[in-house]
This record gives sequence, C-alpha cells and structure tokens, in this order.
Amino acid sequence: MLHVIDDRDREEPAGSSDSAGEGAHPLFREVPDSVSFRKLRKRLLREIRETLDSHAMVRPGARWLVGISGGKDSYALLALLHDLQWRGLLPVDLLACNLDQGQPNFPKHVLPDFLTRYGIAHRIEYRDTYSVVKEKVPAGGTYCSLCSRLRRGNLYRIAREEGCEALVLGHHRDDSLETFFLNMFHGGKLSAMPAKLLNDEGDLLVLRPLIRSGEDDIARFSAAMRFPIIPCDLCGSQDGLQRNAMKAFLGDLETRFPGRKETIARALSQVRPSHLLDTSLFDFANLQPKTDPAS
Repeated sequence: MLHVIDDRDREEPAGSSDSAGEGAHPLFREVPDSVSFRKLRKRLLREIRETLDSHAMVRPGARWLVGISGGKDSYALLALLHDLQWRGLLPVDLLACNLDQGQPNFPKHVLPDFLTRYGIAHRIEYRDTYSVVKEKVPAGGTYCSLCSRLRRGNLYRIAREEGCEALVLGHHRDDSLETFFLNMFHGGKLSAMPAKLLNDEGDLLVLRPLIRSGEDDIARFSAAMRFPIIPCDLCGSQDGLQRNAMKAFLGDLETRFPGRKETIARALSQVRPSHLLDTSLFDFANLQPKTDPAS
C-alpha cells in the first residue's frame, strides 16, 4: 500500500522539483510554469495518492494497462501516473493502450506520435467496433452502452495478453456522480462508479485513480498540458443523452449551491445502511429493543 505523505515531505528523485524543466518527467518539461499550475498539479497528485492508498490499489511490481482514448481525462490520468512513477511513488509498470475502434476520420497518428515522443510504453489495437455499434443500435438509439461494453471487453483481453493485473481508467468524480444519479433516477438503485472493482471473471482489477478529482480541475490541467485532444465522433456526436442531462443537472446544482458536488461525493463514502431501506445490507428483522429480564 502507498503511504500518503503531504507536500511538505514529498519524496522526489534527487534534483527534482515541482517546476517544469530538465528535472521533470519529459511530459512536463515543455509546460509553461506558473503558481496556479503547480497548485493544480499538486492537488491532483494528492487526490490520486489518497485514492491509491485508501483502496489499497498498489502492489509493487504489478503491471497496469492504462486506457487512453485521446480525451482530456485519459491524457491527464496517464501524465499524472507517470509523474508519480517518475517521483518513485508508484512502483508499478505502466502500459498505455489505445483501442482504435474504427471511427471514420479517426486521426490514427496522434496517439502513437504523442506516446513515442515522450517515451511512453504503449500498444495500439485496432478493432472495428464502430461498424458493430452502427449495425446493432437502431436509428435514434444511443451508442454509449454497447460501445462501452465492446471497448471494455477488448481492453480486458489486451490486459490478459500483456500480463497486466489491472485496467486503469480515467473516470473522475463527476463521472461517478452522473452515474449515481442516472442509476437513482432511471434504475431505481443506489450505485455509482467504484474506485476499485474486480471484473466478473475475477482475474482483473478495474482501477479509477481520478475518482476524487473534479472534471473542471482535469480540464484545466489538460489545457495547460496542451494535450492533442481527439474528439469522439460516435457517442460524443449524439445529443440528448441521459448522461448529458445529469451533467447539466449537476452543473446547475453546483452553480446554485457551490460545493454540492464535493459534498455528494463525500456522501458516497459515508454510507449508513441502517438508515436506508435495503434489508440485504442491514438486519432489520432482528432489530429489537432491549427488554428488562426482571419484567
């Protein structure tokens, strides 16, 4: 398990610092230095380390497959994990993986060029799941569910082929909250995205180190890092998705009541089964008042 230390006693390789430059990981050497960026980077690193520690994610010497789509979240995840690894705080082997799903006009050169430029070990896999999704989903339907299942299945396969014990994904706090409200409003259940999950087959972990981090912070970090973002031309091109409605709902809530996202996220880690209604989680049947034996 990682031991979480605060920024004052942060362990770093000799000669390193929070500032970009020759002492930094190659990903950070060309980033314009500023106080605000250093604070943002520290905050994101701290949140990741707290998640790694609290969920016992790290087994030294393990191999992780890091899914990278070309979006801001997965770029940020990859950069921050490599930052921790470079600092000597993440003793695992990282393999970046992009699944090229065959979307028309997908810029195939962007990710390989980016990963090669910074010396990041990677695997690019081509599987035409785009055609499958377009064929199976009726006109007017949403692609996300089927697209996600096909992508996840292929990533599991690749993780096994590469000897990885975990698939690491870039989902963040806002993704988890949107999932929570989707499940509550449309599925009638209380569940969100866990930080650590065992797959159905029981042979791979799914890890989400960014689950404590807000999307706004990740967006600012990615913009400062000037990642070559690749937009999604499949589900990202559809309007009216239920998840978009949840995102708008949460955005409006945060505007009217600042800090609500963080409060709701904390609530997901402070569950009291005895104050809910699920009889499978709490033994309500045997909940009886104490009686006086003498009476």
